[in-house]
Amino acid sequence: MKSRHEPVLILHHAIPAPGSCHNAESDAGVMDEVKIVSETFQMLKIPCRVAAVESLTRLPEILRSAPERLILNLVENFPDRPADAMQVPTVCEAFGRECTGNESSNQTLALDKWRTKAVLQAAGLPVPGGVVIPCGANTGSASLALQKEGSVLSRLPAGPWIVKPLYADASEGIHPTSVAHDGKALNAAIRRIHRDFKHPALVEAFFGTRELNVALFQRGDRIEILPVAEIEFRGFGEDRPRIIDYAAKWHTDSFEYKNTVRVVPAKLDRPLAARIRAAALAAWQTLGCRDYARVDFRLDEAGNFVILEVNPNPDISPDSGFEAALKAAKIPYSDFVEAIYTNAASRLALKKEVPPTRATSPARTRKQEEGQTLIRLTESADRDGILEFMRETGFFHDSEIEVAREVLDEAITKGPSGHYQSFTLLDEGEPAGWICYGPTPCTTGTFDVYWIGVSSSCQGLGYGRALLAHVENLIRQQEGRQVIIETSGRALYEATRGFYLKTGYHEAARVSEFYAPGDDRVIYSKRIRK
Repeated sequence: MKSRHEPVLILHHAIPAPGSCHNAESDAGVMDEVKIVSETFQMLKIPCRVAAVESLTRLPEILRSAPERLILNLVENFPDRPADAMQVPTVCEAFGRECTGNESSNQTLALDKWRTKAVLQAAGLPVPGGVVIPCGANTGSASLALQKEGSVLSRLPAGPWIVKPLYADASEGIHPTSVAHDGKALNAAIRRIHRDFKHPALVEAFFGTRELNVALFQRGDRIEILPVAEIEFRGFGEDRPRIIDYAAKWHTDSFEYKNTVRVVPAKLDRPLAARIRAAALAAWQTLGCRDYARVDFRLDEAGNFVILEVNPNPDISPDSGFEAALKAAKIPYSDFVEAIYTNAASRLALKKEVPPTRATSPARTRKQEEGQTLIRLTESADRDGILEFMRETGFFHDSEIEVAREVLDEAITKGPSGHYQSFTLLDEGEPAGWICYGPTPCTTGTFDVYWIGVSSSCQGLGYGRALLAHVENLIRQQEGRQVIIETSGRALYEATRGFYLKTGYHEAARVSEFYAPGDDRVIYSKRIRK
């Protein structure tokens, strides 16, 4: 009998040969996740199969031949290009698939610990003070740099400090020598990260003595905040830092692994536990998480805490903290898997059709079926509809609409050979979204997004993200390196600015009162190619 459930493709990254990279243990751990998820789907009578992908460039080949429309995404890393793993949801979406777990924009943001700290701090959440030391930076003697006014390290709070690779997870790069108590040890820790990871080094104040985390997952519109977990450091002497380093997570024969003991729920008084769980939910909301995530904390003896990081798509293997938190909450693992499956299936059902990743010809448009959503080059017939919904959004003055009209007319008249490249998103055959971009004059590989808008009646459907993803793909094909978007600093544009942050952009500059008194010009940037 045919299953009534949508089949699932369990997608994971290919496991490198033992010893071929410095994080082989954490890479191999994904197979424990694959096993338990496969067994759970079988128990739920949901058809599933497993596929491994070696690189982002190989993913389209897998998707073209895969009949499944739902992807359970367990891709965590690609050798030499770990950040590419964050783009798996976007590529799947471009092929009409829906992934479980967090979106590319959310994962990309969370991978960058510095940007994550900035976003959390802007939301009023506590984070440890820190600085980033780029590769190649000459810190000289860290002891002197700490004292020299104006140096990067002089902006650090008082030590001790902990040094981490800026773009890594699973405790990769964390070692007892990552904690530094003086300038000499700090310099050595920074150099180790630069040498071993080729990453900038994040230097943070080493806060507190206790390590906590909170797992969260989504059931429809409800977010389940699981009990606070603590990792107890048992038998750690004064000379051993109380941290979850790489050995504590992955080296099963090590002292650190054997003496870091998970306790769920943590031994905290109820008001403190409630504050930590509330902060975890706020971090989830600030980063725009969905389906499941984990928030890591440090706690001091006075009951103060900071957020270390947010982990989208954390480890969900049988021995993981996530599974332990589910058990503490008396939630069967199968309920969790079924919830994230149902979330993804619901998102898939809401999509009429994912817009294609390349410009579509007018001939394809004329063949468009009722109810289909499509992105294609703007045509003259779109002009009035675009101007009408841009005006109705209430974001633009008449003078701005007139500029939009001029840009549209030039883009339509000159077409692909012109400076302005204009694309329309059609919903049921009518213009519902518009984006216009072009190369930035006097630059190499920099592009501006001049206009982006979605009809008020279609906002919240992901059309803005689809338009941005479409244009970013086209810019990559043109060897573009980065994208620049400008917007207003007025309160009216707060949601717009949040949208850019959630789609992987960061505030690169702000010109005070550029547009008018009290109206700043806010410039956002996103690197899309190294």
